[in-house]
Amino acid sequence: MILCCGEALIDMLPRETTLGEKGFAPYAGGAIFNTAIALGRLGVDTGFFTGLADDMMGDVLRETLRGSNVDFSYCAITARPSTIAFVKLVDGHATYAFYDEGTAGRMITEADLPAIGDDCEALHFGAISLIPEPCGSTYEALMAREQGKRVISLDPNIRPGFIKDKASHLARINRMAAMS
Repeated sequence: MILCCGEALIDMLPRETTLGEKGFAPYAGGAIFNTAIALGRLGVDTGFFTGLADDMMGDVLRETLRGSNVDFSYCAITARPSTIAFVKLVDGHATYAFYDEGTAGRMITEADLPAIGDDCEALHFGAISLIPEPCGSTYEALMAREQGKRVISLDPNIRPGFIKDKASHLARINRMAAMS
């Protein structure tokens, strides 16, 4: 199994309503979430770890994982809200407004780290989930705990617009790259 560790969120994409008005429609997403979905749909034994909300948007994320044959039993299910990203498209280019403060995915801690069995051959980490706290430190702690036990993959997917403390984030990426 490959265990993908990182963000899951709801992209609110602009759509026209049935009344012809401007609106938004929810779509499951997140870089690491999308990696897990792709692997699951390709028939690869895949698991996913993050914090997932026990709300209607969390239901969308879990149903997408379930429908793509991804094991989400590693996830910490909480009463915190889901991360939401509103998307604005201009000339085919997307800009985002993220709502992530206090969310299920962002607030995972080392206490939420799952036990990982011998059936897990690889862990995949990355993207924006490595930036905020406490989840960034939590993913780094999981990588440190599991290094040497299985293959570790890192997709830094650096997003300068999200990074508030460049030196600290680059230090984390360098530490995690050394473990992968």
